Amino acid sequence: MGRERSGNTLALDNVSLTIPTGRIFVLLGPNGSGKTTALKLISTVLLPDSGRVVVNDADTQTNASDVRRQVSFAVATERSFFPRLSARENLDFFAALDNVSRTGRDQRTEELLAATSLLDAADTLVMKFSSGMYQRLGLARALMKRPPVLLLDEPTRSLDPAAAAHFWALIRDLSGAGNTIVITSHNFHEALAVGNELAILSRGKVAGTRTLAAIPTVDALRAFYFETTSESDELLAAEYGGRH
Repeated sequence: MGRERSGNTLALDNVSLTIPTGRIFVLLGPNGSGKTTALKLISTVLLPDSGRVVVNDADTQTNASDVRRQVSFAVATERSFFPRLSARENLDFFAALDNVSRTGRDQRTEELLAATSLLDAADTLVMKFSSGMYQRLGLARALMKRPPVLLLDEPTRSLDPAAAAHFWALIRDLSGAGNTIVITSHNFHEALAVGNELAILSRGKVAGTRTLAAIPTVDALRAFYFETTSESDELLAAEYGGRH
C-alpha cells in the first residue's frame, strides 16, 4: 500500500499486504493505527502518496473505476443515507447509483433486507433508525452490487450479541461463496472467531501477520499482539474498555 498522509500525519508507512482471494482478512490494532485508512485506500476513497494498491489486477490510481466495480465499503452512518427516505427507498437509490440492473433489483433489495433483519423496518424512514440498524443497512447497501471484495470497518460495534452473531453468519456465508472480506476490529474474540488471516497495525506500520488457524486461543492472540506492538496492557484496557 505504500505511504498515505492525512494532513501532516503519516497514516500508513510502507505497508505491504497481500490479501488472499476468498478469505476473511482482519486488520487489528488500536485507534490511529491506520486500519480505516487502509480500507479507504483499497476502496479508492484515498489514493496513496507512494506505492500501489491493486485489487484483482486493477490499480486504484490508473483503473479506479474497475476497482470500484469490484469493491464495496460498507458505510454505516446517518450521513450515508437519505434520512427522509425509507430503508427500501435508500437501497433502490444506491442500487441505481451502482448501475445495478433494474431487472431483479426489487428482488435483490428484499433479499438483502431479509438477510440483514430489516424487513420489518423496510418502509421506516431511516432518520428513525438506531445505530445498529444503520450498521445493518450499510451492509445491505454494500452488498447490493454483489461485490467480490467487501470492506467492513468495525462492523459490529453497534450491534447486540444476537445481531452480531447473525451478522457473522452472513459474513461466513459470503466468504464461503468466494468473496474476499477485509475487516477492521478491536476485538480479539471476533478476530479469532471469524478471520482466516490477520495483520496487526501499529503506528501506521504492519507489526505482525499470522494465519489465525495457527493461533489456538484468544489468550494466544492477545500475547501475539503484545509481542508485536509496544501497546501496554493498561493502554489497551483504557482504550477498549477492558474488552479483551
